[in-house]
Amino acid sequence: MENCYEILGVRRDASAAEIRRAFRQKAKQLHPDTAQVNNSESAEAFRRLVRAYDVLSDARQRSIFDQSFFTRYHIHRKHGESFDYHTWLTERQDEESRAKLIFWDLMHHRENEAVAEFKRMSTNHAGFSLKKWFTREDFMDYGYILAEELSIRGEYYDAFLLLEQIIKMEYSYEYFRLFFPEVMEFTLHILKQNIEGTVNDELVLDAWERALDLGFTSSDDAFFLRKMALLYKKMGDERTADICLEEASRTAGVRKVLSRT
Repeated sequence: MENCYEILGVRRDASAAEIRRAFRQKAKQLHPDTAQVNNSESAEAFRRLVRAYDVLSDARQRSIFDQSFFTRYHIHRKHGESFDYHTWLTERQDEESRAKLIFWDLMHHRENEAVAEFKRMSTNHAGFSLKKWFTREDFMDYGYILAEELSIRGEYYDAFLLLEQIIKMEYSYEYFRLFFPEVMEFTLHILKQNIEGTVNDELVLDAWERALDLGFTSSDDAFFLRKMALLYKKMGDERTADICLEEASRTAGVRKVLSRT
């Protein structure tokens, strides 16, 4: 029996978010289409990685694995660190420490605390930015996981704002690669299925307008424009509603022309 935690490179007490992040990172390195090693070796390593992830990403399978594997090999977690980094961060109020506290909580089974602190800092500190305090790669990984947690809790507008930053970073320099369609699909689902009715109309309009710059399909852009037209009409702004409808028709028309060529 192989140690699934070792294959993924995570601790036994790793959170679900840590496991997802580790899998994405290793999959990018080991996928046969991108790996810089022998194809057969890469394929086998990738299969082992997927098997380990399948076990650890399912709560029931992970529990069964823990009971069988760790009972057999008597692996125990070490305690007694002399420095409590979490306490140290908690006692500090500067933006850098609070940003690092958010991601620390996110990766240590404290997702509720991470989301609550992110909301508090975003509300009470104008211009608060997570990406300011992390490397580009760490922000994209942790930011995506935080967006997932925000979405789970119905904080769709905040989730979208994080995803928007990640998408623009991906366009400037490829990082997620094989997983980028997953990022786009997640963002699109929030924009089409979740955000309307969860925040005020002005913020919904803001999200749909921002979405027009994120490289979705012309069909998606036409959808956003039509939805914007309905909201502007609801708000009594007939002129802007008409502009949105005209742009939606033009966008859909471009799509039809391209489909014939």
